[in-house]
Amino acid sequence: MTDVVMPQMGESIVEGTLTKWLKRPGERVERDEPLFEISTDKVDTEIPSPAAGTLAEVLVEEGKTVGIDTVVARIQEADGAAARSAPVEAQPAAVAAPAPPEEEPAPAAEPAGPLSPLVRKIARDRNIDLGRVRGSGAGGRITKQDLEAYLAQQPGPGRAPAPPPPSPPLPALPPPIQGRARIEPMSAMRAKIAERMAASRRTAAHVTTVHRVDMTKVARMRERHKADFQARHGFSLTYLPFIVRSTVTALREFPLLNASIDGDNIVYHNEIDIGIAVALENGLIVPVIRGADEKNVLGLQRSIVDLATRARARQLKPDEVRGGSFSITNFGGFGSLIGTPIINLPQVAILGVGTVDKTPVVVDDAIAIRSICHLSLSFDHRLIDGALADRFMSKLKQDLENWSEEVL
Repeated sequence: MTDVVMPQMGESIVEGTLTKWLKRPGERVERDEPLFEISTDKVDTEIPSPAAGTLAEVLVEEGKTVGIDTVVARIQEADGAAARSAPVEAQPAAVAAPAPPEEEPAPAAEPAGPLSPLVRKIARDRNIDLGRVRGSGAGGRITKQDLEAYLAQQPGPGRAPAPPPPSPPLPALPPPIQGRARIEPMSAMRAKIAERMAASRRTAAHVTTVHRVDMTKVARMRERHKADFQARHGFSLTYLPFIVRSTVTALREFPLLNASIDGDNIVYHNEIDIGIAVALENGLIVPVIRGADEKNVLGLQRSIVDLATRARARQLKPDEVRGGSFSITNFGGFGSLIGTPIINLPQVAILGVGTVDKTPVVVDDAIAIRSICHLSLSFDHRLIDGALADRFMSKLKQDLENWSEEVL
C-alpha cells in the first residue's frame, strides 16, 4: 500500500487545499497520472500519482485544507490482492459529501461554512432561522433567492412587504448596494496569495530603488538574431533572459542579495536559483530556474518559456516552485513602466522589469533615441542597506548597457 501525501509547493507553504479528486476509490491509476488537484498561494495544479495501482482509500474530501505531508489517500499497488478485489462502490462517500436528500433537511443541517457573506448578512438583518430555509444551491447551499422566497411565504407582521407586480420579492432588503454589486468568496489560491503578500509587507522592511537602463545594445543584438533564433529553436527571443543573465552576474558580486533571513541568522545560498513570476488567469506563480548561473541566454530563454508554458497548463512539479534565492517579475510585458514589487519571503530582494521603450535622451550633449528600461529593486532593509542595493543595480545596469555576449 502506498501513501499519497499533500506535497509542499514552496519553502514557506505549510498547507494546501485539496480542490478536486480526478479518480474515485476502486479506479485504476497509473504512476504519474494526475490524481487530484490542489490550491496554495503559490500554485493551483494537478498532483500526479506516486505509484500505479488502484485507488483504495480517500482520506481527505474535496474542499478540505490540510498540512503538508498529510496522507490524503492510499493506493494498492498493481500486484496486491486488495487492488484486484476492491469494488468501486466500497467507499462512495470518501471523495465528496453525500448528495442532498430529497426531503427538506433538518433545521440544524445547514452549516455556517458554505453560506456566502451576503446570505449571512440578510439572515442576520432579517432575523431568519437558517435551519428553516431549504437551500436550492449545489449540495443544498442556501442562496439569496431561497431567503427571498422564504420571507415571501411567511405570514403575519414579520413577513417582508408584499412587492407590487412585477417587482421581485423583498423590495425593501437592505442595503440598496446589494442590487449594484456581486459578492463571492475568494478562491483558495487568491486567499492564500493575499495572506502571503500581507505577511511579506508586515515582516520585511520594504524599500524600492529604481534605475534607468539603456538597453540599446541588447535591443540591437536581439533584433539582429530574433528571426534566426525563432527558426532554430521554435520560440521568441525576449529581453528577459538578458536581464536574468546580468542579474546573475550582479548576484555573484553581491551575494548578500542572494541570501535569506532565518530568525537572527543570514543564510547564504551557494546556488543562484532565480524565480520568474508568471501571471495566471486567477493568480500568480513563481517557478524557479535552477542553476541560473550555469545557463547562457539561450538556456535561460528555454527555461523561461518551458516554466511559463507548464505553469499555465498546471503541469509544474512541486520542486519547481520552491527553493528560489532571488525573484524577477516582468510587469513590462503588460506595458508598465515602473513598479514596486513585494518581496517573495524568505528572499530579501526582488527585481521588477518595466517595458522597453524608445525614448529621446541626452547623449554627449545631443538628443538621441535609445531603448530605455526602468528596473526596480525592492529589498529588505533589515538586511540590505540602500548603498548596497544601488551598487548591485549599478553593476546590473553596467552589464546590460555594455552587452557583448553572443546569443547563438
